[in-house]
Amino acid sequence: MVKTTIIARITDGLPLAASMDDEQVEIELADYKGQAKSIFKRLNVNSEPRCSIESGLYVFHYIIEGNTCYLCICDKSYPRKLAFSYLEELAKEFNMSYGNEVNKPGLRPYAFVKFDTFMQKTKRIYQDSRTQNNLAKLNEDLQDVTRIMTKNMEDLLWRGDSLDRMSHISGELKDSAKMFKDKARHLNLQALYRKYGPPAVIVSAVLFILVLRYYLF
Repeated sequence: MVKTTIIARITDGLPLAASMDDEQVEIELADYKGQAKSIFKRLNVNSEPRCSIESGLYVFHYIIEGNTCYLCICDKSYPRKLAFSYLEELAKEFNMSYGNEVNKPGLRPYAFVKFDTFMQKTKRIYQDSRTQNNLAKLNEDLQDVTRIMTKNMEDLLWRGDSLDRMSHISGELKDSAKMFKDKARHLNLQALYRKYGPPAVIVSAVLFILVLRYYLF
């Protein structure tokens, strides 16, 4: 299920709104909310617009629309399609309500705290992935979530991994280059076999017959 949601400005990481969580969730997610702040600090205009970041028992899903990042923390078992559909609904409503105010100078943290009403209402709709409405969403051809970049929080925080789009593209190009290289090697071996295989078989057969005749006759 969706555990909590945070909306922030990507240019400076300023939190704009967040879901009001009960005491148990606050305690449970205290460290993860700290990690969310670290994610916001790493975002910039070149960041991957959609990403999933795995951390312990949970997954951070975020989307970037304009200068705003919408992030939710979900159980690992919660479907990614629903998580991103949930975030897209938030982004659409938030942009209509406060889009012109996000970049105003002098904004205080959580300036749009009233948006929690819509977040809570939408969160309740998406809580149970087995409801008829959510099952329909899972069956819809939404965006291809398998192509959304997935990261590991440990790599991100301790190994200096990047959330930049170009880094992702570079990784994909490396994988494609390796796959192309392996395929080219395989094709070359096939070509060599087709070219030299039959003569080699004939020569081997002739040598075998000659050796056989030498020892038998």
